[in-house]
Amino acid sequence: MYYIRPIAIEDLDTLHQIAVESGPGFTSLPENTELLQKKIERSTQALARDLDRPGAQSYLFVLVDSETDQVVGTTGIEASVGLDAPWYHYRLGTVVHASRELDIHNRFNTLYLCNDYTGCSEVCTLYLKPDHRHSQNGSLLSKSRFLFMAEHPQRFSERVIAEMRGYSDEHGRSPFWEGLGRKFFAMDYSEADYLTGSGNKVFIAELMPKYTIYLHLLPEEAQQVIGRVHTNTEPAKRMLENEGFRFENYVDIFDAGPTITAPLEKIRAIRESRYAKVRLIDKAEETPDHIHFLLSNTQANGFRCCLSSLYERQGIAELSREYADLLQVKNNDTIRLVELKGR
Repeated sequence: MYYIRPIAIEDLDTLHQIAVESGPGFTSLPENTELLQKKIERSTQALARDLDRPGAQSYLFVLVDSETDQVVGTTGIEASVGLDAPWYHYRLGTVVHASRELDIHNRFNTLYLCNDYTGCSEVCTLYLKPDHRHSQNGSLLSKSRFLFMAEHPQRFSERVIAEMRGYSDEHGRSPFWEGLGRKFFAMDYSEADYLTGSGNKVFIAELMPKYTIYLHLLPEEAQQVIGRVHTNTEPAKRMLENEGFRFENYVDIFDAGPTITAPLEKIRAIRESRYAKVRLIDKAEETPDHIHFLLSNTQANGFRCCLSSLYERQGIAELSREYADLLQVKNNDTIRLVELKGR
């Protein structure tokens, strides 16, 4: 069985291993032990505080294999982006150049540097080790964040974004970066990505072009990957789209990966989640009435979430003792639950 819990300082070595495995383009986890330790500390401090509004807090959780007690994945939330450093995107737009005398009317697709998503909450830092990409663990990692947000909405903004990792080849080469970014930064994509992940974003404002970029002036290979996700990111993108996230013509400034967004209250798992009282049973048996649910307790600092098939009716959820132990709940305690997939 697997369950979600908040990250702890004891997970630092594993988090660094995940940062190495995830490779270029996984901006939120730089391969730097000191910076990763600070991320863990930020999350621990945010969960320990009783907050009534979103700020520059960061929440980081891990997926644990209960049989081995090993951390096999990570997932996170930023409460409000762009408050302590500028948050950049490219906005896709259209410019028309026309001449009545010459009877010419041209439409050009463009990119414009902006900070439009400043203040939004962000779901981020999703990574699952390859050997554990089964049993719907990816869904548990991704959607557990929504149960936490549903239980603690005051900690988050009204709009939520997700930056999808853009396309790069098997060697970590980004066609968009090669076609645009390198011309202004004179460095490899992996280096720029590392600097951003480490919090050093000042160089973006200093070096990025401030004016409209016409797409037809970029190499064809760069144009083709705008809004395209990395192969490994396609399942995560589909999952978020099924939860109500949509592409609104904003892309990452380095790899042109799409940023998708949804209002907090309209995210499917948040909107449909509800409370139930725990009725402990010795062992759950699969019946046609059992549905796969995401389950969580109602704590912040002691947050737990898991995936289970159970029977729920009239606000009562029959929960086996082993799953109650994972959630750290007992008989008659309140839990939050939601169907794994939409109704």
